[in-house]
Order: sequence, then C-alpha cells, then structure tokens
Amino acid sequence: MADSAGAVLHDGTTIPITVRGNGRTLLLPARVEPYPAADAATMRARGADPDLGPNLVSSLSRSYRAIAADYEGHRMAHLAPHTLTPENISADLLAIADAGHADGFGYFGYSWLALCGLQLAIRTNRLWALVMGGFPPLDGPYKSMLAVTKAAHSVAAWAGQQPPESDATAEPGDWDAATIQASEAQTRQFPTLYDALQSFDDATAPVPRGLPRLVFAGSADQIVYGPRWGDVEVRIGPALAEHERELTAAGWDVQVLPGLGHLGATQSAVVVPLLKSWLETAGPDK
Repeated sequence: MADSAGAVLHDGTTIPITVRGNGRTLLLPARVEPYPAADAATMRARGADPDLGPNLVSSLSRSYRAIAADYEGHRMAHLAPHTLTPENISADLLAIADAGHADGFGYFGYSWLALCGLQLAIRTNRLWALVMGGFPPLDGPYKSMLAVTKAAHSVAAWAGQQPPESDATAEPGDWDAATIQASEAQTRQFPTLYDALQSFDDATAPVPRGLPRLVFAGSADQIVYGPRWGDVEVRIGPALAEHERELTAAGWDVQVLPGLGHLGATQSAVVVPLLKSWLETAGPDK
C-alpha cells in the first residue's frame, strides 16, 4: 500500500509524507524521491549514500508501515531560523505521525535527526522503538556542535558575499576542507537547535523505562575541525564506545561499527540490514 499526504508543522508550513506498507508503524525522517543525478554523484564522491532513504522505505515497508518525510530537506527549503528548538521539532514529528494516522510508532534518525529522536522520546509515550544512528545518547557533543554550527553560520554569511566555491576536491569525510553550500539563513537554524540543548543533561534524560532502543555509530566517527571551525572535536563513535557499559545497563542496545566514519555508517548496506535485524527483536506496538 502506498499513500501520500501532508503534515502541518509548527511554523505553518506543510511537509509531504509518504506512507507505504502494513504492520507496526515506523516514522522515518528520510527522503524517498531520488536525488538529481549530479547531486547524487557529488554525494557519492563525498562518501554519502543518496539511495539510503529510498532503500530504507522500500525494504522496511515489506514488514512495517513506513511513514517517510524529508524533514531535513523541508527545513532547508522552509526555514525556521529562530524556532528550530527541541520542543518544536518534537511537535513537528508528532504532527507527521498524526498525518500518517499513527498512534504508536518506531523512530529512526541519523546524526542531528537522531538527537531529535531522543528529544521526542522524552516528550511522548507513543514510541514503541527508538533507533539513533551517528549520535550518542550519553555524552552527546552538544557544546562542540554549537561551536561548529555557529562557525558554519559565520562562514555562510561571509561566503554569501563572495564568488561561489566548489568542494569537489574534498576527500570523502573531510569536513574541515569542505565549503559551506548552504545559505546564511539555512545555517542559522542549527545554532538555534544546539543553543537550546546546552542545558540538556543526557545522563538524566527521562527515556521511558522499557522502551526498546538501539544506538549505533562507526568507531571512527570523530571529526577534528580546524581554526575556522573553532578548533573543536566532535566525538561520536569514541563516546559511544566509552559509555557502552553504562548505556547497556540503562537499556540501550549498542553497536559500534568497526572502522566506519560518520558517512560510512549511513550506507544502505550497513543501515538497512542492521535496522531490519534489530527491529525484529523490538517489543510490540503500544
């Protein structure tokens, strides 16, 4: 079964959603539409997988009812520079679930969309499963990401007054060498998000007891930024490995993927079988 609809978000904009399959519901903030060929080629050159969203929905909808919405893409087109807060993002995700007629649902997000899943989990009892990829639920890099996103915003503001650059020669995963392709207004959203999280204590986050939850990241998911980014270090895989025992004791299933970086752990060949296998062990829909 396939269906399309839309959800009205906190800023009054409408995001398209796609619903496919039958069974327990999964909410996937993922792009279903193929990228233009040139964009897909650039993503592959940088080490990303432009087919992850379509592959996730295609595979998981064989056993589950998948609700997909390209939340990141929507926010890059419909800006919320002063209102992209954890509370509003959670409200947006619940609006997407409502538009898909889902009372209970599992959630998977990667990177900043993973931390959005954690924020959602502490604000609703509607989740039957939570999967976070590429962001640790304990010792999360909130301070370093605030510094990086502030720097990105400053660089984007400066770049908007300069001739366009290309980062085609940047090596896969070389975040420090990459240029900012987003606009000043687009990048302003993320300091808003991370600033709102500076007082968040993930060690005491009230995740519902008994909620099946998985977190995964590459062991090499660690980015060291240079001077223009504030000389900060974003530790994801190492932080997850260091806190694996604590997280397991708190109810998390933890998978540290050997040798993979931030983009390596987003490949369809990694994510799809990992999610399919783990979801089979998760509890029944509430």
